Amino acid sequence: MNFELSYVHMDIQTNLEPQNPETDGGLPQPTLPPPTQPASPGGQNTSLAVPVSIVIAGALIAFAVYSSPNKIAAPTGAANNAAADVAGAVELRAVDNSDHILGNPNAQVKVIEFSDTECPFCKRFHTTMQQVMNEYGKDGRVAWVYRHLPLDSLHPKARKEAEATECAFKLGGNEKFWAYLDKIFEVTPTNNGLDLALLPKLASDLGIDKAAFEQCLNSGEFAAAITKSIEEGTKAGAQGTPYSLVVTKSGKKLPINGALPYDSVKQIIDSALAEK
Repeated sequence: MNFELSYVHMDIQTNLEPQNPETDGGLPQPTLPPPTQPASPGGQNTSLAVPVSIVIAGALIAFAVYSSPNKIAAPTGAANNAAADVAGAVELRAVDNSDHILGNPNAQVKVIEFSDTECPFCKRFHTTMQQVMNEYGKDGRVAWVYRHLPLDSLHPKARKEAEATECAFKLGGNEKFWAYLDKIFEVTPTNNGLDLALLPKLASDLGIDKAAFEQCLNSGEFAAAITKSIEEGTKAGAQGTPYSLVVTKSGKKLPINGALPYDSVKQIIDSALAEK
């Protein structure tokens, strides 16, 4: 049976701190002073006399890292941590008809994502989740549940963008919600770079009544719902964005901290689907 990738809805300030290189919001790392170089017997500083072999080795390592197809690598140990059930350690609201759901609402596995539309890692992970749904969503095995977690201290524009997606839902249903969300992630340069004046135009381009959309957005109708969603994300264990929980048929909750690459996410989902 093929499932049309249709969509269902939902709705949080928090000073979430970045927890790793894969998420927005992480604790600053201490900066160590550079080591001092001893002077040579002739009184000349040898700090510039770096062996050519070290320079070449460094260049090769840098090339290997930056030419990798997965620039957003998993944080240290993330793949292993993601496989550990945290059901007893977090408080996660059950998926219901207030949620935005892409795919089969009764899917065996649900990926519940808390995200920020101005977070660069969220933008990358959005593409990853689209890949997931292309592989697992069409036959109804996996559903994608999107919840808002704008990081006000980093991206003050993201909260209004979250409200805009809710206005798109109100005026056009779940299909327009997901289309509008996709469009925001497509056009934003991230890091608070989107011009909010573009929000009504994005809606209009998708066939949503522009005047009604502007009225909805200006009213702040969904501001409280976004605040509630942020609070729910915090209770669910989010310390940055993107943050996702893979919920299995038995109720296990497997966290994905950050923008893991597709192959890592696929491994977690395959494990969840294999659950007896």
